[in-house]
Amino acid sequence: MFELEYLDEANEQYFNLEDNPSKQNVFKQVKKALDYLKTNPRHPSLKTHKHTELSKIYEKEIFEAYAQNNTPRAYRIFFYYSSKNKITIITITPHP
Repeated sequence: MFELEYLDEANEQYFNLEDNPSKQNVFKQVKKALDYLKTNPRHPSLKTHKHTELSKIYEKEIFEAYAQNNTPRAYRIFFYYSSKNKITIITITPHP
């Protein structure tokens, strides 16, 4: 099991989704994806993969996980492993 830690941007995005009545369906999907990240970051529905561009910017391995799929502007979760049992969430954002 992993502990999730949120950078300020990700924390703000999470609570903005939670507090927005029109985004409740998206919030449920994001929450479910985060629960999968806690227990199994390689869960098949997350389609977790390394994000090469962000890895270069942050100078560490950054990963992208799907909260949604086959949806316009589908939400993604970007994160890195900050220690053996800790994942740091960088951002929760719609795919451009």
